[in-house]
Formats: sequence, structure tokens, C-alpha cells
Amino acid sequence: MFEFIQRAVNHILPKKALTELVGWAAERRLGWLTKAVIDAFVWYYKVDMQEFQQTDTASYNTFNEFFVRPLRDDLYPVKSNSNLLICPASGIISELGLIQGDQIVQAKAHSYSLLSLLAGNYTMTELFKDGMFVTIYLSPKDYHRVHMPCNGILREMIYVPGDLYALNFLMRASMPNLFARNERLICRFDTPFGPMVQILVGATIVGSIETVWSGTVTPPRQGIIKCWNWPVNHTESDIITLRKGDEMGRFKLGSTVITLFSSGKIILDSSLLAGSQVRLGAPFATRDENRNSASAYT
Repeated sequence: MFEFIQRAVNHILPKKALTELVGWAAERRLGWLTKAVIDAFVWYYKVDMQEFQQTDTASYNTFNEFFVRPLRDDLYPVKSNSNLLICPASGIISELGLIQGDQIVQAKAHSYSLLSLLAGNYTMTELFKDGMFVTIYLSPKDYHRVHMPCNGILREMIYVPGDLYALNFLMRASMPNLFARNERLICRFDTPFGPMVQILVGATIVGSIETVWSGTVTPPRQGIIKCWNWPVNHTESDIITLRKGDEMGRFKLGSTVITLFSSGKIILDSSLLAGSQVRLGAPFATRDENRNSASAYT
């Protein structure tokens, strides 16, 4: 019954208007009121402020400044092992494992198609059929920046408009094709481990999705698919290269990141389990030495 009510509320809520309103309010400098809201958030979600560079809630001028607060550098040391990939975000693993042909597990009894997740891009879909995926849910208390699990060269970015359903456990378990319905930003990289995609998925009250190379991608929400490719002018100056551990994007209010790898390229770390908590910088995967030798960027 509760799941039915939650789904009904998610359908009825004016999600876009609510998201835009919350995003607007989160950018306002409201002095003592901003601090009071942040303090209430820290108390309710039990945020450990000692993990962040600025521990005093009064140092944040807006709620969004607080929400994208940077971690202390010593909390996610980047391993130098070139065969090791690191976890790109802190959160809870929703699901992970093998992409069965074109099907990705969303939750028990629910799968969705890779093609729909990638907005009908057949070329990109072929790269990741029978590959590996990891879906990480960033809860409100988590660090909300997403980093690179390995070195990568940016090749393509696609903004896909969509719904703004909540992405919590109950919605993942009850709403079919949830990730393929919601607004998302698809970023494809060439890496030493073959093609890799990181998808930043929007949700209710996610006021903004940003990347380090383009700034704010949404809002505004114009309702059209947008595509970018690199290098723009086929020159060295246009190439965007990120190193393992570098920040690649962020959410202003929480959401989910989905990471995809091609078939036979990586082996997920045995410590990763659906429902488990993960931290940025922790072991994520290694090269599949049985099927691949070390490769350069493609």
C-alpha cells in the first residue's frame, strides 16, 4: 500500500515546478535562515561535517554551496596502481554486475534496456552490450560530486530531458524503466580500459547537474536532447583529459550515477555488493587480465 501511495504522489506532484523552486531557493543568500536550514539538514541526515574542508555551517553562503561541499583531500587518496579503478562516488550501490545483452538490472524483478538508457543511440549501445554496470545512489547525506574511476578522454556528452521521479529504493523497486525515464547526462570517455560511460541521473528537487568542462548543463530544462562531441575543432587544445580521481561532475541536490564498461574489460571488486555503502576512492574494479592486455586510449 505504501509503495502504491508513493508512486501515486510521484505522479501527482508537479515535479519540474517543485525542482525549479527548490533550485532557486537553494541559490539564495538568506543569512541566518540559510544557516538554520543547513543546520537542520545536518542534524536530520546525520552529516559528518568533519569529513569536509569547511566544517562550520556558517561558512556556506547558500544551501547549494553547502550541498556541493568538497571533501578533505586526505579522505580519498588515489591509488597509483594503473590496473586499479576507484569508486567514482560515495553512496549506496543500487545494483551492479553484467549487462545481459541489452538488459540492465534496476532492482529485483525490474530490468530496463541499455538502448533506452542511452536515448536510442545505437552506436553507443553496441559498445556496452554484455558489458558491466554499477549504479550508485547518492543519498541526501552523501558527498555529491562525481569523480573519474580511471584516466579518460572525453569524447561525447548527451543531455536527455525526462521526468524527475525520486530515485530511492521504493521507487527503484516499483517504477519500471525509472532511470530511462528520468532526466540524465551521458558522458562517454575513452580510457585505458576501453570505452566508459558515466551517466548522471536527475531526480525530484535535483536543482542542477554540472560538469567541470561545461559548467551547468541543466537548468534550463528546454525539453530537447542536446549532443556535444570532442575534440570540437580536431585540435589538441580541444581535447578534454581527466585523470583518475579528478572531479567530472556534481549534483546540486542528490541523485544517482551509473557507470558502464564494455564487455571483457574489467572485473568488479569483490567487496562491491548491492545495498552496500561505498566511498569515493575505494577499490572499484581491475583490468580483466585474462581477456585484455594493457591498452592505450582509443
